[in-house]
Amino acid sequence: MFLLRAFVKLSFILFLCRRFSESSDKGWFRSLFVHKVDARKDAHSNLLSKKETSNLYKIQFHNIKPECLEAYNSLEAEVQKKLHEDRDYPCEVVGSWNTWYGEQDQAVHLWRYRGGYPALTDCLQKLRANKEYLEFRNERAKMLLSRRNELLLEFSFWNEPLPRQGPNIYEMRTYYLKPGTMIEWGNRWARAIKHRQENSEAVGGFFTQIGQLYVVHHLWAYESLQSREETRNSAWRKEGWDVNVYYTVPLVRSMESRIMIPTKSSPLQ
Repeated sequence: MFLLRAFVKLSFILFLCRRFSESSDKGWFRSLFVHKVDARKDAHSNLLSKKETSNLYKIQFHNIKPECLEAYNSLEAEVQKKLHEDRDYPCEVVGSWNTWYGEQDQAVHLWRYRGGYPALTDCLQKLRANKEYLEFRNERAKMLLSRRNELLLEFSFWNEPLPRQGPNIYEMRTYYLKPGTMIEWGNRWARAIKHRQENSEAVGGFFTQIGQLYVVHHLWAYESLQSREETRNSAWRKEGWDVNVYYTVPLVRSMESRIMIPTKSSPLQ
């Protein structure tokens, strides 16, 4: 009898809890278990990218057979030069590098499509009909171990990457963010980037649209590894830089750094 009365009381309490929680989205019982957040008003790609341009970027990572690296660079430079000279193709190479420290025997290419996705589609259709380019792809394939690419947008608060004279080394710092944190990342870096402009080291900042998502690439230029160390250390002496690091580190799942050397044909030297 005692167990029966206890069961009846428990059933009645659960009934009341359900009624209270279902009566309103702000029911006290539901609020114990549901974390409410404000709805996002727009996609982060619209909130963080540049409104005044319609640039789309593609980054390519090519892992090359070690014995083929020199031949690969020569072949790639020849094709890039032809695409630049032919204005019928709405694309331009921003920079080409070989990885020095990081993943070895790797080439990294950054392309810009002025006109966004329509320009990319137009370029790809024309290349598929270009017999010379198809022969180049077949020849290049013999030199590769693997390849992958991503489509990127540039952050509105970063510089647009423009050709620069060298010699420089380049660092690409890649951050793999937790899903849902891109806007907070952008808000923090929009304030922090001013601390990294004194030596013109900031080249470009991008985030992925297609490929692995919630990935950020920051591209920096330095005269040398020693210059890199001095420039990065000087940022810590500026008020506000430590705050940016404190709030952005929890947004990151993992990160990596590549030190890259520009190829002879790269506009970024």
